[in-house]
Amino acid sequence: MRAARSLRLMLFGAVQFSVWAGWLQSGLEAQEWARFRGVNGSGVSSAEGLPIRWNESENLAWKLELPGEGSSSPVVWEDRIFVTCSEAGAARGGFPRRSLLCVDAVKGSLLWSMEAPEPTREDPAQGYLTEHGYASNSAATDGRAVYAFFGKSGVVACDMDGRKLWQVSVGSESSNRQWGSASSVTLFEELVIINAAEEGRAVLALHRDDGRVVWKAEAAALELAYGTPAQLKYDDGRTELILAVPGEVWGLNARTGKLAWFAETQLTGNVCPSPVVVGSDIFLFGGFRSSGSYCLRSGGKGDVTQTHVKWQTRSSSYVATPVHFNGRLYWADDQGIAWCLKLETGETVYRERIPELRSGGRPIYASPIVAGGRIYIPTRRDGTLVIPADDNFSVLAMNRIAGDESDFNATAAVHGKRLILRSNRAIYAVGDGGQ
Repeated sequence: MRAARSLRLMLFGAVQFSVWAGWLQSGLEAQEWARFRGVNGSGVSSAEGLPIRWNESENLAWKLELPGEGSSSPVVWEDRIFVTCSEAGAARGGFPRRSLLCVDAVKGSLLWSMEAPEPTREDPAQGYLTEHGYASNSAATDGRAVYAFFGKSGVVACDMDGRKLWQVSVGSESSNRQWGSASSVTLFEELVIINAAEEGRAVLALHRDDGRVVWKAEAAALELAYGTPAQLKYDDGRTELILAVPGEVWGLNARTGKLAWFAETQLTGNVCPSPVVVGSDIFLFGGFRSSGSYCLRSGGKGDVTQTHVKWQTRSSSYVATPVHFNGRLYWADDQGIAWCLKLETGETVYRERIPELRSGGRPIYASPIVAGGRIYIPTRRDGTLVIPADDNFSVLAMNRIAGDESDFNATAAVHGKRLILRSNRAIYAVGDGGQ
């Protein structure tokens, strides 16, 4: 870890920042599925009455064809859904055309679309990049604006009616794998947090009003860190951004970007899942190839490797971010295995192969969400899996929509009593109001 440690020192002393006063916290955001994995990035919804079963003719409220592909998840504010897409080779110069769409959540009609700026360079459409595409970053909204991260096309903010407010480039680099970008937008007070590990080897905080850089934390060790930073709030008012990078986990001061603490891990190679925060504990997953899982207690200063690790296990997720519910961690991995671990110890409750998978390959990329005591997991080509959120694995339903053979890579969202799904071809609302 010596090389990683020398790179990490940049975060202790070389962060560029300026502190802005007048922080605002929106109480409304807690009621909306306004970012990747919903409320606080937890993946848990308080909604009741979501359907267990649906198909193209049952419990389907509406369907809207999309102009392009994407692995990004829909986000919701009141009766508006926002989702990003990309059309390979559609822009000038043969670059992918990326866009942000706003959809009427009640009727399923397109309200507006906004095209992202064309990048100056782009990774070629080959290898693993073809598995998830050029629109993998989920947007975020605070109800006053929508903030979308388009990788090498930068970050764009527009108002709720689609008028562009600002755009900022965050770099045009590539990792040594050229896998493209994946991390989603998160919001903290007046800051738009961007993990531009792929594009600029940096985490940035942009001011939501005009996109100016409030702070920028740079480190070469960010390469191949694809997760979205989690937020951990302390009783004394501090908030930390928790980010897993290959071989380490970092706690950054959310207001300044300064590194507060770090711990070494064995999650090496690349890290795709986002950290999960439950109370004062931090849970980590990933590494190549599914290196393991960790639980750390929060807090501390400097190197906390020897003092803050509560448990470690070889059970892990390579792509999906697990969800916590009632003292358990649930996920389905990209090999088609459903997992349940005890939160307190990391002990495996079950590890079961999902029997309904037929397509082969890597069948699942999406992260699970929980609503009404059930877990919803879109599979890539076999439908949306519904299982109970308890200690006994069983398949309640595997819901397929006939006529859509494209990949469902995106994590589901929730709007009222409806589940919002997106594929590379269309976006769907399933639930009450279906015909």
